[in-house]
Amino acid sequence: MIVVPGPASQSLGKKIAESLEAQVVPVKVKTFPDGEYALRFEGDVADEEVVVVQTTGPPQDTNLMQLLLMLDALKDLRAKKVTAVVPYLAFARQDKRFLGSEAVSAETIVKLIEACGIDRFVTVNIHSENTLKKFSVPTDNLSAITPLAEYFKGRGLKDVFSLSPDKGAVGLAEEADRVLGGGHGWLQKERDRYTGEIQVEEKCLNVKGRDVIVFDDIISTGGTTATAIEMLKSQGAQRVYAACAHPLLIGDAINKIVNSGAEEIVGTDSLPNSVRTVSLAPLITEALAR
Repeated sequence: MIVVPGPASQSLGKKIAESLEAQVVPVKVKTFPDGEYALRFEGDVADEEVVVVQTTGPPQDTNLMQLLLMLDALKDLRAKKVTAVVPYLAFARQDKRFLGSEAVSAETIVKLIEACGIDRFVTVNIHSENTLKKFSVPTDNLSAITPLAEYFKGRGLKDVFSLSPDKGAVGLAEEADRVLGGGHGWLQKERDRYTGEIQVEEKCLNVKGRDVIVFDDIISTGGTTATAIEMLKSQGAQRVYAACAHPLLIGDAINKIVNSGAEEIVGTDSLPNSVRTVSLAPLITEALAR
């Protein structure tokens, strides 16, 4: 097996290769003055099983395009099998039409990746698993929530309450609770379909004097997480932590969350970020070995 750490996932790709005891084939990127670029594999991939590790967070357009170029080129270079490992899949949140005549970006991305001839697709905590049903090849949607919860358990936190920021993501809190065992719950939030503004409703929770962890798949601007933490602190929660699979942390998101009363923000290395405390390498390695 060969592992290609893409330009956006150099560190994670190398960790996965090391865990699999697989050969690493670097990819060289040459950027031209007009912003276009060329990619070249620095090793032979013919007749090999190749795993490409490339996240597609900001800058999404660049990282997605590089992913497509790598996948398509590998098939053209006669790779025997190509697995795309995309820890964070960009544009996946638009998985249906919320308003008339909208483009469904998640479906478009699936079509583009499949057109490159991949044999398997692996991602982590995709926004909606229904998106994966659009693939015709085998797919894996891994969850970073258990490793995140195990991280907190390893730090000795006891009687921890697991919270999801909305009912639709209650499965995240349930998964965390199976590790932490302190109970779980969710908040009710509403998103304005035109402005994108989010309102979180006040909800009484059994958190007085207890530690709480807010689990989410993505933290983008941090507004929802900060509101949830402020609500928890106002209800007497002792220590509150924020944990997520994909820490986009746009703008002043970190300050916003810390200023709301969070003890710590814990994320994974699905994206290059400053809070990547938990690595996805063991999770992805196990899936690939299967």
